[in-house]
Amino acid sequence: MSNNCDVIKDKLNNYLVTVEMSSEDKVLRNMLGIVNAITRTNYYQPHKHIFSFKFDSSKVLDLPKPVPFAEAFVYSRNFEAVHLRGGPVSRGGLRWSDRAEDYRFEVLGLMKAQMTKNSVIVPVGSKGGFYVHFTEEGLTRDEYMEKVVECYKNFLRGLLDITDNIIDGKVVYPKEVIIYDKEDPYLVVAADKGTASFSDYANSVAREYNYWLDDAFASGGSAGYDHKKMAITSKGAWISVTNHFKTLGLDVQKDPITVVGIGDMSGDVFGNGMLRSETIKLVAAFNHKHIFIDPTPDPLSSFNERLRLFNLKGSNWSDYDSKLISKGGKVFERSSKLIKLSPEIKKLLDINDNEMSPEELIKAILKADVDLLWNGGIGTYIKAKTENNLEIGDKANDNLRCNGEEIRAKVIAEGGNVGVSQRGRVEYAKKGGRINADFIDNSAGVDCSDHEVNIKIALSSAVTSGKITLEERNKLLNDMTKQVEELVLLDNYKQTEAITIMQLSPTLTVNILSQFIDILEEEKVLERENEFLPSAEELNRRAISGEVLTRPELCLLLSYSKRSAYHELLNSTFSHDKYFDAYLIDYFPEMMQKKFYNEILSHPLKHEIIKTVTINKIINQLGGPLISIVKREIGAPLCDIIRSYTIICEIFDLDDIWETISKLPTNIDYNVKIDMFTEITKLMRRGISWFIKNLKHPINISETIEEFRVPAQNLRKTVGTLLVGETKIRFEEKLNYYTTSGVEESFAATIATFDNLISVFDIIYVTKQTSGNNKEIAKAYFAISDMFSLDWLRKACYRQLNDSFWRRLGIQSLKDDLYDKQ
Repeated sequence: MSNNCDVIKDKLNNYLVTVEMSSEDKVLRNMLGIVNAITRTNYYQPHKHIFSFKFDSSKVLDLPKPVPFAEAFVYSRNFEAVHLRGGPVSRGGLRWSDRAEDYRFEVLGLMKAQMTKNSVIVPVGSKGGFYVHFTEEGLTRDEYMEKVVECYKNFLRGLLDITDNIIDGKVVYPKEVIIYDKEDPYLVVAADKGTASFSDYANSVAREYNYWLDDAFASGGSAGYDHKKMAITSKGAWISVTNHFKTLGLDVQKDPITVVGIGDMSGDVFGNGMLRSETIKLVAAFNHKHIFIDPTPDPLSSFNERLRLFNLKGSNWSDYDSKLISKGGKVFERSSKLIKLSPEIKKLLDINDNEMSPEELIKAILKADVDLLWNGGIGTYIKAKTENNLEIGDKANDNLRCNGEEIRAKVIAEGGNVGVSQRGRVEYAKKGGRINADFIDNSAGVDCSDHEVNIKIALSSAVTSGKITLEERNKLLNDMTKQVEELVLLDNYKQTEAITIMQLSPTLTVNILSQFIDILEEEKVLERENEFLPSAEELNRRAISGEVLTRPELCLLLSYSKRSAYHELLNSTFSHDKYFDAYLIDYFPEMMQKKFYNEILSHPLKHEIIKTVTINKIINQLGGPLISIVKREIGAPLCDIIRSYTIICEIFDLDDIWETISKLPTNIDYNVKIDMFTEITKLMRRGISWFIKNLKHPINISETIEEFRVPAQNLRKTVGTLLVGETKIRFEEKLNYYTTSGVEESFAATIATFDNLISVFDIIYVTKQTSGNNKEIAKAYFAISDMFSLDWLRKACYRQLNDSFWRRLGIQSLKDDLYDKQ
């Protein structure tokens, strides 16, 4: 077959030499490139009325970026479709597109966003879309939808025609398909615009093909997790809201907050979101039909009315009890020519006009001076002033769109997708607004689906072996709903906390972040222009002027750091260490951990899950930029850094201490918490360096923990009493700072000792070499430090200019040398 292909290619290339016009030559070579990029097709399968082709996208010339890992094109008389994947293990929704001219461009943008969003879960991002070739003309609504559903199912049939299966644990190629790529058995889909209720149709096709994932093929079906019923997406986004207001000293479950919103109570994200707190004062909202304004709502009665509407099937704002709307408020039709404004509405929105068009009123709502703007709808409503509507690509909302600098809400929460453009987010954040990004705020949905898929995969072997029946599995899935929710929301909490730490940490300077962006570009993980990240010149200007990176920019860096780390670990074997089996077990709900222990340990995606969990953990705590710096400073691969990080966390119970800081009450200033988190990360960083430099490789995690844990813990309890001179004074100053800030004394003392805890490993090492006593060696160790002012010298190193990699490397080498000499 290969020789035949080579002969044909030679003939075509010889012909291309004879082509005289450059434009014709370019078109023909591009067409040849597309043919050469085909890796599979169902064309040779008999009795097919749909045709599907799989491409190695990297071989297609001049594709717009980002270039997918692979893509499929499916065509029939009634529809055409594309499916773009970011990697071999990827997931994302399939949408029913209405963009005949550029649906691939639409899907590419969605895949790019999904890649960023999926950094918290096992698979990378993918996205698909189909466009139907017929209209509703001459059909009833039911007949039309029946044809659309059949197109959707045929789209999936086209994909499964060229997808590998797994039978009895072995990968099986599809019949009558010539394979030009590697084994590729993982295909998972999800709901999207227009396909929210199609999961059962997808799973029926999977069963038709006896596909190994069965009803894990499409999450959220009749035997899956109902996201609206769980309110999982809105609960995840509400964690972002809670975090934003916590930094303002407000508790959104107790303190009243004024809110404007996009959506209505029948929607999942908006409806569930507006039921997250009884202290919400929803003063205005709009959807595609109505504008709702309630200038001075009573929080409790308005909450109860929103709850009634949420439970009313197909409700709209027009169903809101007008008797419960405060003076001057009303529900208006968006179809109205003009809307008369009451004095109360004019005061609420800070406008002088007596009447406005519906579009003008909506823009005034978006610009309202409120606590929170909650986006639970579809569309992009906020851009940057430097962007035009054509760049946004959401024509339906062109007349409503505002600029980020015009938004006066203190906080924006993006429960919906792309409600704000990235440049719009940055513009809003630069003027003091608090915002993350949609791929952070609404990631709970994909996280929940990923848990569902992996749970079903784990349980499938138990069903096959007869350990449980399918009905018992379905009951277990339902019984575990609350535990799945807790696992997902914990991911949300840790990720938003990580962004806040990145934003407020004194150690993450603009120079360090700038160099991290350079590293990501060198690794070809990131193209800053495509993600609207600042240029090197702009970052230099910010560093000089004392400006920082905004939260939306940090959100991107957090996500890309996880993607970069996962890419580096693709071929790493660190996940084979039995120590990490506990990470795998803890990924699953507690209700299935014991009974299905063996099924979990034999999970087909075991190593992918362990790597994802580990990467999320280390980057949420240490931060991608610091890990990248440590890698370069000590010249160690990421897998060794992970092993050392795991050891130091276990020896000093750092995860428990981290959680205690996270749960400190809101009356303790958030900057105090940041200082405490910084002390932990400094200890982690030093510990990583010490273990990599002083232990035999590959580092055995369990043996090292067993060797150092007990003596290190004993020294931790007494180290505060062994300090002398300047070191003791600094310890007492830190202890006083924490206790006067409201931190309980014993816990404050624990954190205050961290600056000296790294020394315990040197002390233990010397004790073993000399057969001495840990306590006596420790006394001598700290006495030597005081005698030669070594601690003062190390602190002096911190005050040196460290605006480049080589300066930081020199300073770090000097500090390490001082520790070694001590």
